[in-house]
Amino acid sequence: MQEGSNVTDISNASTTGGLPLDASLAPTLLSVRAPAREPLVNGRVVYISALSICIAVVASVIARGLTALIGLVTNLAFYGRFSFAFTSPAHNHLGLYVIVVPVIGGLIVGLMARYGSAAIRGHGIPEAMEQILYGRSRIPARVTFLKPLSAAVAIGTGGPFGAEGPIIATGGALGSLVGQLLKITADERKTLLAAGAAAGMTATFGSPVSAVLLSIELLLFEYRPRSIIPVSLACAMAQGVRVAFVGSAPIFAMSDVLSPGGGALAIYILLGALVGLASVAATRAVYWVEDLFEHLPIHWMWWPAMGAVAVGVIGYFAPHTMGVGYDNIENILRGNILGRAVAMLFLLKFLSWAISLGSGTSGGTLAPLFTIGGGLGSLLGSAAIYVFPSIGIDIRVAAMVGMAAMFAGASRALLASVVFAFETTRQPLGLMPLLGGCTTAFLISSLLMRHTIMTEKIARRGGRVLAEYSADYLNQVLVRDTATREVVALSAEDTLANVRAWFKTRAAGTGHQGFPVNDREGRLVGVVTRRDIFDSKEAESAPLRAIIRRPVAVAFEDNSLREAADHMISEGVGRLPVVTQENPRKLTGWLTRSDLLLAHRQRLEDASHSKREIEVGVQTIRLGS
Repeated sequence: MQEGSNVTDISNASTTGGLPLDASLAPTLLSVRAPAREPLVNGRVVYISALSICIAVVASVIARGLTALIGLVTNLAFYGRFSFAFTSPAHNHLGLYVIVVPVIGGLIVGLMARYGSAAIRGHGIPEAMEQILYGRSRIPARVTFLKPLSAAVAIGTGGPFGAEGPIIATGGALGSLVGQLLKITADERKTLLAAGAAAGMTATFGSPVSAVLLSIELLLFEYRPRSIIPVSLACAMAQGVRVAFVGSAPIFAMSDVLSPGGGALAIYILLGALVGLASVAATRAVYWVEDLFEHLPIHWMWWPAMGAVAVGVIGYFAPHTMGVGYDNIENILRGNILGRAVAMLFLLKFLSWAISLGSGTSGGTLAPLFTIGGGLGSLLGSAAIYVFPSIGIDIRVAAMVGMAAMFAGASRALLASVVFAFETTRQPLGLMPLLGGCTTAFLISSLLMRHTIMTEKIARRGGRVLAEYSADYLNQVLVRDTATREVVALSAEDTLANVRAWFKTRAAGTGHQGFPVNDREGRLVGVVTRRDIFDSKEAESAPLRAIIRRPVAVAFEDNSLREAADHMISEGVGRLPVVTQENPRKLTGWLTRSDLLLAHRQRLEDASHSKREIEVGVQTIRLGS
């Protein structure tokens, strides 16, 4: 038996295999299996990018088609005419009959969900997140067709939703469908899903950069070149298709706003905090309404029709609360709606949206949140101007901050919210107020609410969505900094009888299950376990090398612990000999699963304020009295 590091030499071997060696050596000497190192990008990324661009084109066309379909349903339901022109239901002359139209739409959506797919219920993004997290990014093919149809019916009959949610969900379903038809990995399918969803958002709002950020913050759960590149290219293509259809003008065009001074900037930041409080209240209200519907003694198929009653009643008194309401957002941002009018609009829009969404119908949340937030921001801006008339507050900037801060607080997609408001208004002077206001809304939401409007439903179903994404700690630590240097090695020439006898002595009183095996020259031959030794059918006089059956799996000193851990899983082993790149048969250390866990000690110590906090970092639960 040998102890300590073993220094020998063999022919150089690559990281993916080995070169032929002396035929007299054990079978494991014929190759060395080490962790493969993948580049940041490869040919697969180019392939997935090409698919993403194609999906973006189709998703953009679907977005225009869904917009036209919503227009058709709206014109038929409220005006009795056959037209695909996108219009608002606010100018109808149906009188009290306007209450019936959303109810009919709710009945149709309920039937589609009951007999088509329940996945069409909701606003789309949480459902896509759930499939990414727990469904290997597999969305049923029928959702690709039923989601836009149900959304067109719900919104076209007066539902207070935006078209963007269903379009995002449809684009994601399209990407998932393509990924299921082709032979690609689950990670690549996730990228296609995110690319389709981001392309749908871009095609709706003309906001490619914020669509990429939204994918990172809500869908991809990572920041890697192999996923960012395809999604970014998809958004760029979707923007090109959108420009071809409707031009390049911003969707919420505004005249130039005032440059904010220090005092005004402070007010906008405070305004964002107040809107953040409102975003928490709005999120809780939606799920409170959903809980009320859950307790009803009737099948959920009827809930959308019941929620639509509130839509119709509110729509009778405030027609502008019905439909997507993009014109409302634009008028709020331009300052065309002020005072009592904007207060009534955002309050009644909130009631209509919360009740309808809580009923489980099909529709988006972005446009309603923008309307509610923009209206609240406008009101708070008016109050600030009254109190501080001389510090240069622009009510349009206040509305813009309110719009973005409401979404930032409700979804916690901070960067996407800031950039979205900029891209859809093209107001560079609003960037600093947006950054400050959205950040305070994000802060308040994080302090007061564990889950968001996007993740609460997933959490209620027993899932968990991470709110923080950081680099894998094991990727930052090298094997050479963690491996055990004092290694107990066995000799390949010892007989099984001698080795078994050694294990029975006090000297072998170690808890180790695996041991490296060296030849006479100290070169690594392979690895054996206690089970290999005691279960072997070889003769007692057989040398230890005779029971080595598989190529030796090793880790290089400059591998990361993540690479080593993945290699353990792929090889089905719990320990790896550590060698150098130059001499892959030079045993320099030993790495076990326990070493991988112990490597986290430094991370915990770095994150703690004191060593005491680590030692007492266990919650004690008292059982009984």
